[in-house]
Amino acid sequence: MLATASQLVLRNIDDLSGKVLLAEPMADSLAAELLHLAPQLQLSCYSTDAAVAASWQQPAVTLYNSAEPAFSDSFDTIVIFYPKSKEQLAYTLSLLKPAIKSTTAVFVTGDNKGGIKSLGSHAQKLGLAANKLDNAKHCLWFSLFGDFAALPQITDSQFSITAAGEQLTLHSLPGVFNHGKLDLGTALLLDNLPVISQGKVLDFACGCGVIGAMLKRKHPQIELFSSDISALAVKATELTLAANKLSGTVIAADGLPEFPKQFDYIVSNPPFHTGIKTDYSIVEAFIAQSATRLSSQGNLTIVANSHLAYQELLQNSFRQVSVIAKANGFVIYRASQKN
Repeated sequence: MLATASQLVLRNIDDLSGKVLLAEPMADSLAAELLHLAPQLQLSCYSTDAAVAASWQQPAVTLYNSAEPAFSDSFDTIVIFYPKSKEQLAYTLSLLKPAIKSTTAVFVTGDNKGGIKSLGSHAQKLGLAANKLDNAKHCLWFSLFGDFAALPQITDSQFSITAAGEQLTLHSLPGVFNHGKLDLGTALLLDNLPVISQGKVLDFACGCGVIGAMLKRKHPQIELFSSDISALAVKATELTLAANKLSGTVIAADGLPEFPKQFDYIVSNPPFHTGIKTDYSIVEAFIAQSATRLSSQGNLTIVANSHLAYQELLQNSFRQVSVIAKANGFVIYRASQKN
């Protein structure tokens, strides 16, 4: 199954030549399709998403799955999938600079609903230019050109918060959830964290690492694990923990990390989007997995938009589900298997 933006890549396959890098593509079968339709191409993939990286794990594809990729060579063609976060395009381009030579053809593809229609003005702000080449399947195909070498290097941003009686220094990167600020849902969650004395605690979908950092600051005796599907979030969380002199294990994982096998507490502001679409399957799988991975006396604490039907999902997997707090359109749920 191919995402529509990937279908547009195949529709414009004649634009691809030589060494081809697909940057931040979708988790679909595009790799297999390209290898079948254009075996002469030398394919590479750069992705910060663990699920995408798994879908591109092919013997004939060179894979770069890091927040700081070290490209071994330059490319003849680069195709960038337009990101949900506009800031991430500038960040991705800054990482790609060593891989772009003067003759590299750079293309951008994306869904109309994802904001790619504004690429022309976006490119102009970066000192580049964009030329629309194709429009099909509610997606656009652009060429991007200009002096890529002049693009500035972009590093992490740093900001401080005061919440739940504690002050923390947070680090973030473009593309990380609510980059550079504390969202209302997470703020409510920080004020309603479970009381923990010890044990293995997971901050799932950790983003910039604020939840795990707060848990470790308040309860230094816990064994903290933080996980996210995004390598950018993993890097940001590592920086956040280091900035606050806190220890923890940070893991890139699609879903709950494989190890440790059991947690005493899981705390999360879980994602409910795949790209730009609401996707209940992510949180449904997360809740079901959490129910099987928690200790018998453990609990799951999550924050959610109040319009999302999470209570029913929780009740399908847990014996006891409580509403802990409500404010600003968000609700805090706590679930356990206790009778």
